[in-house]
Amino acid sequence: MINLDHPLISCDDHLDINQLPADLWTSRLPEHLREKGPRVEERDGKLEWVCNGKRWGSWSGGDKGSDAPKPIFTAFDRAGIKDLTARRPADPVLRLEDMDRDGVYSHVIFGPVTSINTEEDDELRDACYQVYNDWLADFCANDPDRLIGVPMLPEFPEAATAELYRIAKKGVFKQANLQIAVAKPRLHDERWEPFWNALEETGIILSFHVVVFMPPADDPARGKVPGVYTHAKTFISQFIDPFIDLFAWGILERHPKMKIVIAESGVGWLPWLVEELDYRHWRLWEAKEFWSKQGPIPLVMKPSEIFKRQVYATFQQSPTALALINFYGPDNLLWASDYPHPDSIWPNSRKVIAEQMAGLDAETIRKLTFGNAAKLYGLEQVGNTIRMAAE
Repeated sequence: MINLDHPLISCDDHLDINQLPADLWTSRLPEHLREKGPRVEERDGKLEWVCNGKRWGSWSGGDKGSDAPKPIFTAFDRAGIKDLTARRPADPVLRLEDMDRDGVYSHVIFGPVTSINTEEDDELRDACYQVYNDWLADFCANDPDRLIGVPMLPEFPEAATAELYRIAKKGVFKQANLQIAVAKPRLHDERWEPFWNALEETGIILSFHVVVFMPPADDPARGKVPGVYTHAKTFISQFIDPFIDLFAWGILERHPKMKIVIAESGVGWLPWLVEELDYRHWRLWEAKEFWSKQGPIPLVMKPSEIFKRQVYATFQQSPTALALINFYGPDNLLWASDYPHPDSIWPNSRKVIAEQMAGLDAETIRKLTFGNAAKLYGLEQVGNTIRMAAE
């Protein structure tokens, strides 16, 4: 029987767009941007987020009435919680209650898993990111040792760099998220170099969280049973190009203090890819005479060495992750509950951990569910609680 005598840290949990306060942007945006900024409106009988006339997604607050169609199965259904209009993840009191119900002490909280689309209005885009990040800081201030917010960064390098420096000055954030799948330009572009420098300078961890894309209209599986499997493709495909760019263009090698967390994209595909990168690196150096004609080879370290030095990955209910501990090492995997998504393990995290990790030694379990995250985020255990470690 596993004895989880330490507080659990879940490294991938959520504040989705449907859970956010309806007045988040209308009450906080500069006055001249409020009219076209994000707001909740009723469209076709549904409450939806709308910005500049473009629909962003549904909103879960308000009285939908007993005749309203039932939403998809959620973690709250699994827990027997009926009132879905309470927006529990965005209410600090209710969220902390849900964390206690799950036996999890701290959540690393990701915001909406999409970019903020403002139809090329740069001023509105940057202001929307700032408003969300400021609100997130206020939300997490309700219990900063338990609510560990991950602010969002714009997908353009200049805007991302400016926002990174701005949130770093708050002194409350440990990590920031870039939707790498829609980043423009691609990461090899020299416009991103000040951003990589800023990450090292501020010490903020960079995360890439999976983005949920709607299949294109001409996808033959759309709206059909095969469409259930579409996300299995996009979860991996959206990361492959930027992940390889981090190694191929020497970004991680040039910036050894950068830390990357890859969240909710699965961990089974990464080992093969890293092994393939090592093989290509070996070929590069085997062909040294050819490359010497173009000058020194800039890529010195093996990709697998860089990976273990700088990259972390989250997992939840994944036998594959545990089977790959020898590849990742015990220090680079981060357990998560994925609250409150339908595929989360909330509110049964301790039960699932006990079943899933029954074959592991106590120290490895502690690292996966507490120690690795505590070291990464600068936390320490005090009795049955966690607090920010002294500098």
